[in-house]
Amino acid sequence: MPNIDLPLDELKKYRGTNPTPLNMFEFWQESLDDLRETEAGVVITPAEFQTPLCDCYDLTFKGIDNEKIYVKMLLPKNISKPVPALVEFHGYGGNGGDWSRRMIYPASGIAYFAMDCRDQMGKSGDEYFRTGNLVRGLLEGPKKSYYRKVYLDAVRLLDIIFQMKDIDKTRISTLGYSQGGAISLVSAALENKVFKVFAIYPYLSDFKRVWNLDLGDFAYQELRDFFRWYDPQHKNENKFFETLGYIDVKNFVENIKGEVTMVTGLMDRVCPPSTQFAVYNNIKSKKEHIIYPDFGHENINGLEDLIYQWALNLLK
Repeated sequence: MPNIDLPLDELKKYRGTNPTPLNMFEFWQESLDDLRETEAGVVITPAEFQTPLCDCYDLTFKGIDNEKIYVKMLLPKNISKPVPALVEFHGYGGNGGDWSRRMIYPASGIAYFAMDCRDQMGKSGDEYFRTGNLVRGLLEGPKKSYYRKVYLDAVRLLDIIFQMKDIDKTRISTLGYSQGGAISLVSAALENKVFKVFAIYPYLSDFKRVWNLDLGDFAYQELRDFFRWYDPQHKNENKFFETLGYIDVKNFVENIKGEVTMVTGLMDRVCPPSTQFAVYNNIKSKKEHIIYPDFGHENINGLEDLIYQWALNLLK
């Protein structure tokens, strides 16, 4: 079988290379405390788009820095008792997509939420998408990191959903591809009442491994750009990767309590397989790893149907 990374038997034991900051837990507990000391400013209004299959709403709230965050909210019609909820986070540089893309969930009795990540191609934040979000703010330390804010946005959305009277608080789950896979895992670690997680080839993991492999093109190109522009002699390389450790998915996942399903393609050159196995192998809760030997960071035949079948189990 072709191989771009470690052999599969070694991948199944690999737990990561990038350092974990010694004060990782304290840093994120302080961040959550900071978040919950700020006003959420939730506003929910009927969306312009409507359909006979479900009720559609625009939901906005304020991030930790008062940034406006936008969410599509699709609810089943005529809710008579609390329903499960599925929260999806999108891939890097994207948005929550069209309303019609996910109507199948509320039509099946599952509330669905799609958050636009700030300053990407959606309605959250005040900037259009630009490159450099991975390393954005890192020169000022982990507290200024772009992804610290995004992770906290995701936690705030979960907090809001947990307070909704029509939502079954025991069956709130997260879903995402790539960047969205990372956020679905991190948010479930920071808000560990999340019931289940479905993460497809998660991004934002084991940055030092990506660097050593030189396989991380596209989104991980920003690592190379950072050194070229800000540290051309690599004098601060160790500090740089330690700072990235504060947003490294593999450093969060041991705190997940819910069941995790993860998908990895062994031909993934965008998010190398070892960086994904580093995530999976550090998960301590019940888990399943679905492996596609011949696929990379791409659409996978039959996967959408598999996710839908997984989501139907939230109704049981």
